[in-house]
Amino acid sequence: MAFPRRLSATLTSKRNLFILPSPRIISPQGIQHAARRPFSAEAVSNQANRVQVYVSRVSDPYLNLSIEHFLLQRSPPDSVVLFLYANRPCVVVGRNQNPWLEVDLGLLRRGGAVIDGEEGDEGTNGKVDAEDGVKVQLVRRRSGGGTVFHDPGNVNYSVICPPAVFDRDRHAAMVVRALCGLGVRGARVNERHDIVLDSDMEDPQAARTYKISGSAYKLTRLRSLHHGTCLLQSPNLALVGPLLRSPAAPYVRARGVESVRSPVRNVGLAHPAAFIDAVVEEFRVMYGGDGAADPEVIDEAEAADILRDVPAVAKGYAELKSPEWIYTQTPQFTFSTHPTEDDPRPRPPLPDSLPPDFRATMTMRHGQVTDVSGASLLEPLKSTYLHHLTDWRPKLGNEAVGAWFNSLFGAGES
Repeated sequence: MAFPRRLSATLTSKRNLFILPSPRIISPQGIQHAARRPFSAEAVSNQANRVQVYVSRVSDPYLNLSIEHFLLQRSPPDSVVLFLYANRPCVVVGRNQNPWLEVDLGLLRRGGAVIDGEEGDEGTNGKVDAEDGVKVQLVRRRSGGGTVFHDPGNVNYSVICPPAVFDRDRHAAMVVRALCGLGVRGARVNERHDIVLDSDMEDPQAARTYKISGSAYKLTRLRSLHHGTCLLQSPNLALVGPLLRSPAAPYVRARGVESVRSPVRNVGLAHPAAFIDAVVEEFRVMYGGDGAADPEVIDEAEAADILRDVPAVAKGYAELKSPEWIYTQTPQFTFSTHPTEDDPRPRPPLPDSLPPDFRATMTMRHGQVTDVSGASLLEPLKSTYLHHLTDWRPKLGNEAVGAWFNSLFGAGES
């Protein structure tokens, strides 16, 4: 399908879609249009709505991802859709990933989210104070790709389009143009289809490249989804490393997708509204020019209505929040304290508190222990789901071994 394209477009006034309590959208012609109308399943699926734009003020990651999935499933096959949102603090793993491998579940469960250093400063020392931390949620999305951290300083964009116009760089480049229009220098799309920022461009010897946006995709026969993050001004950069570094990783061999870790930094845009406006305008330029639909704003107060009135969104929301989806969708993996034929990697030294001859190997399928070998105290673990283990000590009948497994898999006391 062919979409009209303009080479340039100028708004006569900046819209503030993200934070105004009663939004009024300024069209390119300078005419105000009321933007407040309830989210409508009928409007999403209306064949006449070939260009759709939504800006969510909802901070619930499960709801935003459920709305996104609804847009993917129900928007017309020949339409293009832009959806922008920011979540409360959460760790989002890919559809085929292993949370026990990707995430420090103990730190996440304790809620440690206080950074010892200046907010948003890449030079912070990375210490995390768990005592006064906020709740960090664990989410498994429906698309592939790696694990990412979300917070209100990290704006997410989703573009849904026909497969005929899908390209892994196309919409990342759209976001780069938006950033450039806001005065951000050095942003580009790399060979992995991520958006990176080249710093110190005037001094090649001091130059360093940072990842500011990662992408994931979901492709169906009729529709293609590309969604990505953009680190604008997160105050939690020092938390990202500790949260996305599992203490169990040296002992785990997993099927599925492992994350590719990269140095990250903030773009340095303090106001998400300006970024959202710029992305919306670039989307208009690509797909509709002045004729594109005005963005629909989804308020936090509208969340309960959507869950009540749109059954497909409510069903997806319940699924994403369920422990079965979050944990038992995990591909098969093994845990072994010592090198094996299948996993010959050297292991870190075991704690001195463990028995000197302690050895353990476990196989997990869909998060459930299916086989154990080594120490006899592991036998009670057979058929146990890992996420049901709130404390390994009574299950194993050994204080030291149970405490060690608690530390690896994020169980036990805070």
